Amino acid sequence: MTGQPGRTGRGGGQAGAGDLLALVRSGRATTRGALQQATGLSRATVGQRLDRLFRAGWLREGAGGPVDSPLGGRPSITLEFDDAHAVVLTADLDTRHARAAVLSLTGEILAEHAGPLAVEDGPDTVLGELGGWFAELLEKAGRGADEVCGTGLAVPGPVDSETGLVVQPPIMPGWDGYDIRSRLSRAFTQHTGAAPVPVLVDNDANLMAYGEQRTGYRDCSAFVLVKVSTGIGAGVVVGGEIFRGVDGGAGDIGHIRVGSEALCRCGSRGCLAAVASGGAVARRLAETGVPAASGSDVRDLLAAGHPGAAALAREAGRQVGDVLATVVTLLNPGVLMIAGDLAGTSFLTGVRELLYQRALPRSTARLDVVTSRLGDRAGLVGAGAMVVEHLYAPTRVEERLQALGV
Repeated sequence: MTGQPGRTGRGGGQAGAGDLLALVRSGRATTRGALQQATGLSRATVGQRLDRLFRAGWLREGAGGPVDSPLGGRPSITLEFDDAHAVVLTADLDTRHARAAVLSLTGEILAEHAGPLAVEDGPDTVLGELGGWFAELLEKAGRGADEVCGTGLAVPGPVDSETGLVVQPPIMPGWDGYDIRSRLSRAFTQHTGAAPVPVLVDNDANLMAYGEQRTGYRDCSAFVLVKVSTGIGAGVVVGGEIFRGVDGGAGDIGHIRVGSEALCRCGSRGCLAAVASGGAVARRLAETGVPAASGSDVRDLLAAGHPGAAALAREAGRQVGDVLATVVTLLNPGVLMIAGDLAGTSFLTGVRELLYQRALPRSTARLDVVTSRLGDRAGLVGAGAMVVEHLYAPTRVEERLQALGV
């Protein structure tokens, strides 16, 4: 916001209803007087803009705030974003299982389901199944399908954020270039009978990072999350926004070469994921006669205190920590979060050993190396936040209000 009268809208024009909503949602201005001061708009114009938001059901009046004038008078009425007017559907796909939820607009999980769902079965089958899950979850949450404003999906592969298409995913056979948005939208309509809603898709590590940063580390201007499960990926949040690179490929650290000859699922040799992912650890355990086929199997073994799994997880952590020394030196994050199936004590110990040994002291002096706060729900929360920020962005608000006829 520029602070100049009437010049606070995007593109230099007067602040619209969407700009006022953004001020209220962020907490920067939560009374009519504060909105006038922040935007330079007249009292009447602010009132007209707010009236549209009230008629849409997106704003509500809260308790009286502090008295604006030192001479006393009535307390000013505060304004609040009404998160009860709609819900968001989200899902987080892993290689062999998935999790789905109904979320409030402020990120509260209202209903949740997790179960087996293999991405190798292909997008048509998987997305059709998710449509059925969504219908059951809405019933469980006691919300109608007509209350859904959008859907967010996290997938274990690189995504072009402009198109929503998965781009050459190493561990998602049959998904490359598939129109996920249209298929999931059709599945939602098929199972609920409701009109289609917007569908947004992003990489799982990106959305996990977004969910964790917004929930627990809002003041961290450079945040990195590394997910180590069947594969390895990283999500980067800079200045409160996901950093995706030019076409969604940022953070794909699992395919950095580390000098090994191990064959990776991407077809190359020597990738970090081929030697240090949950899938790689599972293969090494299987070679010794321990039944393990995926990162989730390794997680179960680690939880049970299996010494062989712990030793291999620590070794994998050291290999990942060696790569992360470069990541930390390049990005200088305030928080480095380890998440996924291997994110336990053994793996974290290995990461810290090599990271602090290889990175410059200045790069780690103010770095916190932590594990996930949201756990398996991080991708769901991040996907929900992605949808809400998209739908309630100032320019999108104006389009939606016009569509509603208010």
